[in-house]
Amino acid sequence: MRIIGIDPGTGILGFGIIDYLSSNLKLIDAGVIRTTKNDQPENRLEVIFNELTEIIKENKPDIMSVEKLFFAQNVTTAMSVSQARGVVLLCAKQANLKIFEYTPLQIKQSLTGYGRADKKQIQEMVKVLLKLDNIPKPDDCADALAAAITHTMVVR
Repeated sequence: MRIIGIDPGTGILGFGIIDYLSSNLKLIDAGVIRTTKNDQPENRLEVIFNELTEIIKENKPDIMSVEKLFFAQNVTTAMSVSQARGVVLLCAKQANLKIFEYTPLQIKQSLTGYGRADKKQIQEMVKVLLKLDNIPKPDDCADALAAAITHTMVVR
């Protein structure tokens, strides 16, 4: 099973693609989609749509695992990330991917067994579980891989 994990964002959207076979995890691809901060929102969303569509075509995942939003304070950020999330879900739908969504708490719990784990603990577990030499950078990339790994732990 090939899974693409997504850490939604408008400025930086993280993605990570893994294969899950017989309880083994293998990193296929990971990175970020960056948009220009001062560009119009619709242009930024178009960049996300076009680049994510291409990543999906190239890597042919079966499933998309997306981190759910949790914003308690900044409404403006929540709105723009929600728009990016909508584009992500549309890309998945158009590619006929099954979509699964996980809260930050579920992701932390799955990877570390502790719902209040910090970013460094999550990143370290991504490195260990994927048998990598280094923690994937930037953080958005590691977060996306964490979302993908979480799905493998839910379906076990």
